[in-house]
Amino acid sequence: MPDRQLVSSGSPWELVVGYSRAVRTGDRVFVAGTAPQWPDGHVDPDPEGQARRCFEIIGAALREVGARFADVTRTRVFLVDAADFDAVGRVHGEIFSQVRPANTTLIVAALLNPEWKVEIEVDAVLGVNA
Repeated sequence: MPDRQLVSSGSPWELVVGYSRAVRTGDRVFVAGTAPQWPDGHVDPDPEGQARRCFEIIGAALREVGARFADVTRTRVFLVDAADFDAVGRVHGEIFSQVRPANTTLIVAALLNPEWKVEIEVDAVLGVNA
């Protein structure tokens, strides 16, 4: 079995719920659903700002396991309001316009915190765009 590397965000929920911010196994990286929350609990009300925060957290997790946005092969975007698609999509496009990973965007009834307008997860394969 390939080595397994776990990335922690430091959230107390990781131990309670039993999950990691990201997991690398071999050349595969899986980043958990990432919310737009700052360490002090603050949430930017702007959907574009929320998407940028999600990708900041995702980028840090990718770097911790030796990956980068260019290695991302799939993204999943969860929105609570379809009207936020353009704002969130612009940020996604800034990051992935050259990478063009497979993407699924879903409109969901709610996210864990009612202030969150978006949650994003990604999968990556190291060296896919070397």
